[in-house]
Amino acid sequence: MLSQKTKYALKALLFLAQQEEGYIARTVEIAEAANIPKKFLEQILLELKRGHFVSSKQGKLGGYYLIKSKNTITLADIHRLFDGAIALLPCASLNFYEPCLDCKTESECLLRLGFIAVREKTLAAMESITIASLINK
Repeated sequence: MLSQKTKYALKALLFLAQQEEGYIARTVEIAEAANIPKKFLEQILLELKRGHFVSSKQGKLGGYYLIKSKNTITLADIHRLFDGAIALLPCASLNFYEPCLDCKTESECLLRLGFIAVREKTLAAMESITIASLINK
């Protein structure tokens, strides 16, 4: 399930992506427009900044703006940044792999094989949906 933090991050990115290029949005403006608690949004924007999706400008006219194209930011990118693995089992994960302790042999685990298939379809869908495509729908 998508965390509230990830949902808010996506809402903030959608807001920023709908602004004119070069527009710098104040945190309070994003919070009000996207209906996100300001204190929580500040933490989210810092994580998005560390992830190189947004940057900020300090000062009276400061705020946040996109540095990565809205055409290339995918749901998978943001999910991984905030929620981690897309796979439902750690042994089926690409980036957060961990062996299951209760499996005799991983190569013969039918659950793992099934959840790898689920991961592949979910990942393909999440990678095909960009911030721009959400705006254009």
